[in-house]
Amino acid sequence: MPPLVRRRPPDNALVLHNLQDKTFNFAALLPGRASSVHTQRAYFRWIDQYLVDIAGMTPTEGQARVMRMSMLPIPVLLDTITASQLRAWLGQLVRAGNGKQGITQARAAITTLASLLSEAELMDDYTSASLKNVHPPKAEDGQRPGRWLSTDQIKLLIAASRAVANSENQELRNHVITSVLCTMALRRDELANARWGDLSMQNDRIVLKVHGKGRKTAMIDVPRATMTLLIRWGKAVEPLAPTPEPNSPLLRRIWKGGKVSKGAVTPDGIWFIVTEAARVAGIGHVAPHDLRRSVAGALEEAGTPIEKISRLLRHSNVAVTERYLSRLPKRNEGGVLMSDLLGLEPTGEPDWVE
Repeated sequence: MPPLVRRRPPDNALVLHNLQDKTFNFAALLPGRASSVHTQRAYFRWIDQYLVDIAGMTPTEGQARVMRMSMLPIPVLLDTITASQLRAWLGQLVRAGNGKQGITQARAAITTLASLLSEAELMDDYTSASLKNVHPPKAEDGQRPGRWLSTDQIKLLIAASRAVANSENQELRNHVITSVLCTMALRRDELANARWGDLSMQNDRIVLKVHGKGRKTAMIDVPRATMTLLIRWGKAVEPLAPTPEPNSPLLRRIWKGGKVSKGAVTPDGIWFIVTEAARVAGIGHVAPHDLRRSVAGALEEAGTPIEKISRLLRHSNVAVTERYLSRLPKRNEGGVLMSDLLGLEPTGEPDWVE
């Protein structure tokens, strides 16, 4: 008879059959270690990538990823989660261009999973402890610089988000997504989690209650043009009701025939819409967070006081905003000016290398 991994009665995090059939419910246990929904989602993403890179599993996203985190195959985990493989994987992430913050978070995701496996007596304490001794390799401080789009590029991306749609409802939904991201500087997780009840009238202006990092909330004024789009989108969501149900998702998936689903757009879905729109617009790779950077950069160039930018980004203080803005690629045109002084002329049209 094949041995069982543990002798005491199983809890709701384990499915105990034969060794090859056991799974581990990481999703059920993680909230005890990471209360932030954003951190939990990030850990899911890193662990999924680890299993793809080290175990050769197929990548998942959205609800499929949540399901995987609820049924992680224990034999695969025990075979792949080792100090040497974690060290090699972190080095791979550095070579791929991930920054210090991302590398640190990736390490934390794997060591947290190993610690929970050890607590459940599924992994020996020595292996779990050895993972904590794996130090992240050198990487660039903070986050990667990312992109900073010009206002003309932002307009192109918004227009392209409509062009990639396959139905009128999808076009409207995509337009709402890019309009909110490109004006209100929301993170994609925040937009995916927004509900219709988060919209309200305060002091004669329409605001959106945003649920941000660390369970913080903030009220952000909704531009009139964006609110007009939201009103049109609300009628597409609930044609026979004055407004959609307050607890229902603000942004929803669209069925192939153009019908609006009851399910919310996932953060990965928002990622796909933005990256696909950028591709069609011909402006290269653009991630949703690049739009947040672009809003901050455009406002700074327009002379907006840093206090207002900080309030929009919902930073804890202005010093954080100053560091954020300092990471944006500033104009450094000294070389261009010197070339003009020398009267140098180009010999041909340069080819842009992405």
